[in-house]
Amino acid sequence: MTRTSSAQPLIHGGAQPPRAALPQLPPLALYIHIPWCVRKCPYCDFNSHAASPVLPEEEYVDALLADLDQDLHAAHGRELSSIFFGGGTPSLFSAQALGRLLKGVEARIPFAGDIEITLEANPGTFEQEKFVAYRQLGINRLSIGIQSFQEEKLKALGRIHTGGEAVRAADMARQAGFDNFNLDLMHGLPDQSLEDALDDLRQAIALKPTHLSWYQLTLEPNTVFWNQPPTLPEDDTLWDIQEAGQALLAEHGYAQYEVSAYAQPGRAARHNLNYWSFGDFIGIGAGAHGKLSHPDGRIVRTWKTRLPKDYLNPAKSFKAGEKALGNDELPFEFLMNALRLTEGVDAALFAQRTGLALDSLSEGRAEAEQSGLLQVEPTRLAATARGQLFLNDLLQYFLT
Repeated sequence: MTRTSSAQPLIHGGAQPPRAALPQLPPLALYIHIPWCVRKCPYCDFNSHAASPVLPEEEYVDALLADLDQDLHAAHGRELSSIFFGGGTPSLFSAQALGRLLKGVEARIPFAGDIEITLEANPGTFEQEKFVAYRQLGINRLSIGIQSFQEEKLKALGRIHTGGEAVRAADMARQAGFDNFNLDLMHGLPDQSLEDALDDLRQAIALKPTHLSWYQLTLEPNTVFWNQPPTLPEDDTLWDIQEAGQALLAEHGYAQYEVSAYAQPGRAARHNLNYWSFGDFIGIGAGAHGKLSHPDGRIVRTWKTRLPKDYLNPAKSFKAGEKALGNDELPFEFLMNALRLTEGVDAALFAQRTGLALDSLSEGRAEAEQSGLLQVEPTRLAATARGQLFLNDLLQYFLT
């Protein structure tokens, strides 16, 4: 498949003074977007589309590899530390298609010996034979979209699985050989009580996942829920759910390491840690985003054509656009990710990942510390407990 590299020119953030070359390039990951779902959920604002009875697996894998070919220059000799199949529902694809894709990727970029390869899946798409085959391909982590175990809540969310199927999915993952898997669970659901939320969390913990993504339902623009909002719990109930849920997770050995991520020791998601620590990732697939650093100091964000029909059209470019981040944007961009981590990051990482001197943060840092939102810690950049709750307010100190 032959494509032009981009239909749009590089967008620059205005005239910028030269930035120092990066002392070393960050770790490199790969994000692969598979945009089809059985049905679009009313709360979902991701780039997902209802699947036809027959998916264009072969054509899409061809397109993904051709897309990757156009970004290979940005690898700069690095190996892949992680791969994440997101969606959509990547588990709609056959093991044969994913196997051909993984072989094609590895032929282009070497894999780290301990590479983490994650596949998102929904309980309604679980088939034991398929998931055994996924594990044999080298996929070694699953992220299962449970959201709730309660039938009325699942119905309100537009989910296609039942609570029983959610339980069986976790059991089947373990039987298929996955000793590392995440469960996605929401709280703050329509008409949800504190006890409803804790029942969901207890059920999830009982399934012994190595990782839990536990986050509050929010109403996003361009969704059914935005236009037809359901009745959500009052703020006091949401606060009670958050406090009680975090205590329950800690009691069972799940340490919170990010705003909505909890893991058993040593089981934090490496792909997401790379993202939050301002590492690099190539994004391929319809609507995928990427962030790529270059030895000369340039840091570029990329985004791909959103609609599957356009992404599969040889007459159209894979790349919808790209933007070089300016010096004035980098502090906010870096901290928007790093401050999501409960322990923050080593302060030296700022210069390593941006090419800017740490003292370029001094003014905003002093004001944020005085406000009580940023920890007073010279060697780390970390939000206080209050700063974690009011992260948007904290980030305002670093906007220019």
